[in-house]
Amino acid sequence: MNPHTSTNPRDSSMRRRAVSTALLSFVAVSTTLGGAGAPAQAAASRALIQGSGSGWSSNAVNQWIADVQPNGLQVVYTASGSAQGRKDFGYKTTDFAVSDIGYQGTDKVTNDTDTSQGREFVYLPIVAGGTSFPYQVKVGGKLVRDLRLSGDTLVKIFTNQITNWNDPAVTADNNGRTLPSLQIIPVVHAEGSGATAQLTRYFDTAFAGSWRAYTGRSGFTEYFPRQAKQIAQNGSDGVMNYIASSAANGAIGYDEYSYALGKNYPVAKVKNTSGYFTLPTQFNVAVALTKAKINEDKASPDYLLQDLDSVYSDGDVRTYPLSSYSYGIIPTAAKDATMTTAKRQTLADYLYYSICQGQREVGPIGYSPLPINLVQASFSQIAKLKSADPSVDLNQRDVTTCNNPTFVPGQPNRNYLAETAPKPPACDKVGVGPCADGVTPIGASRTGTNPNAGTVGGNPSTGGSGAGVAGGGTPAPGAAAGGTTTGSGLAGGTVAGTGTVDPETGQVSGGAATAALGSDVAATPVDLANYSGAMTSALGGVALALLAGLIVAPPLLSRRLSGGQRP
Repeated sequence: MNPHTSTNPRDSSMRRRAVSTALLSFVAVSTTLGGAGAPAQAAASRALIQGSGSGWSSNAVNQWIADVQPNGLQVVYTASGSAQGRKDFGYKTTDFAVSDIGYQGTDKVTNDTDTSQGREFVYLPIVAGGTSFPYQVKVGGKLVRDLRLSGDTLVKIFTNQITNWNDPAVTADNNGRTLPSLQIIPVVHAEGSGATAQLTRYFDTAFAGSWRAYTGRSGFTEYFPRQAKQIAQNGSDGVMNYIASSAANGAIGYDEYSYALGKNYPVAKVKNTSGYFTLPTQFNVAVALTKAKINEDKASPDYLLQDLDSVYSDGDVRTYPLSSYSYGIIPTAAKDATMTTAKRQTLADYLYYSICQGQREVGPIGYSPLPINLVQASFSQIAKLKSADPSVDLNQRDVTTCNNPTFVPGQPNRNYLAETAPKPPACDKVGVGPCADGVTPIGASRTGTNPNAGTVGGNPSTGGSGAGVAGGGTPAPGAAAGGTTTGSGLAGGTVAGTGTVDPETGQVSGGAATAALGSDVAATPVDLANYSGAMTSALGGVALALLAGLIVAPPLLSRRLSGGQRP
C-alpha cells in the first residue's frame, strides 16, 4: 500500500466531491460564457456603468450583473426606487435607469417635476413579474401558507376598511375558513416605488370606488398615501424584512414575488375575474401579459410602455391580475455628457445578456421572461446606442442569437410559457377549497417540447425536454419535481436530477443533480442561429481534459513530491 494514500473514506469522499464540484463549476462558467453570446472585447473597449431605480426589478437586475461580471462587464446598480432612478438619470448622475413606469411630467402627489431634464432616452422592457402580497399570519405558532384574497378585500385592507384577519370578507375569500382575531398591519413603501404604482393603478382601475374614496382623487401614485396605522418601510428589502420579523404577526405588504421567494415566505393567492385564486408564477404572469397593450407608435415618447387595463380583466383562469413589465431607460444622444464608446459597449452587452440568456435566470427567482415581440423591440432600442456612436459593436447581438425561454423559433407571435401554463387546481376556485397545505398549485405534470427553450421553465444549456415538471415555480437545472430533467448540451452531457416542491411556492429544493460522463460528454453540435450557447458544446472536450487532469494529476504530483519519481 502506498504510505501516502489515505484510507479514510471521508477523504475519498471529499476528493470525489472536489472533482465533481470543479467539473460542474467549469460547466457552469462555460454555459454562462456561451449564453452571453457576444464576441470577446478588448478590455479598453468597456468601462464601468452605473444605474439606479426600481427595487421591484432589483433581484433580476443584480442576478444579471453577477452573471456578466466574469465576462469583464462592470455594472453597478442601486435600488433606490423607480422615482429616484428616473431623477438620477435626468440629473445625469447615472448611465441608465430602471423604472416600472415612465416619466410622468409632474408627480401627482409631490408636484415635483418628473422628466429627463432634456436628456435624450428610450424605454426598453427588461423583465416581467407579478406584484405580490407577502404576509405573516400565524395560527397556533404556525405560519398560514394558503391565504386567498380578492382584489376587493385587498383594496379595503390597504385603505383601512378591513382591519382584522377574522373579517367576514377574508373568511368569504377563504371559503368559510375563519382566521383568528388578529389586527392587520398594512406595510407600504415609504419611497417613490414602482410596486406602489402597480398596486395603486390596479386599485384605481378595478376598484375605483374604494380607492378614490380613500385618496380623494383618481389615478395611481408611486407614493402611497399612508394613513392611520399603516407601517411605511423604505425599499423592497425593507418591506419584506419587516413582514418577516418576529414582531410582525398580522402584517401584509406588497412587492415583486421575488422578495417573498427569497425569504421562503407565503404570498396571498389573488382572485382573478374567472373566479380562481392564483399565484404570480412565471407561467401565470406570462398568460396575463398576453393581454397587455403596448404602445407601438415609434414616434411616441411613450413607445413600448404598457397599458394594463385588459390584464386586470382577463378571463383566462390562469391569469395573475397584478402582472406587469419593468423598463430600462438608456441614453441615446450622440453628445450625451456621461457616455463614452466604452460605456455604451458595456451597456449594449449587458442589455443583450439581460433580455436573452438572462431571461432564463428570472423564472426561478420570481419573475417571468419577456416574450419575443418585446425582445425584438428592445433590440431596436439598443441599436440606438450604435446610432449615437458607430464604434459600438452590435455584431451577433440580435434575436437570431437570443436564447430566451419564451421563444418558439421562427414564430414570433407565440409565447411558449403562456402556451404551456397549466390550469389551476379545482380547489383554487371560488366556493371550493382552499387547497390544503401541500397541494401543488400548478396542476398536472407535462412534457416540454420547445426545441429552443428546452426544459419547461428550466434552465438547460441547450434545447432538451422536460418530463413531469410540476410545482408553482420553476425547477432549477437538473432538478425537476415529479420526474427528471435532461438537457442534451450541458457540456455535451446529460444532467438529471430529482427534487421536492415547496407546496406554496412550487420551488424545487433538495434536488441532487448528477452529470452523466463517458460518451454523453461528447458535445452535440448546436446551431448558433437558434442558440448562442454553442460555445458550451465546443468546450465539451475541454471539460473532459479538465476532469482527466483533476483525477490523474494529484496522485502523480504526490508521488513526485514524496518519492522523487519522475511523473
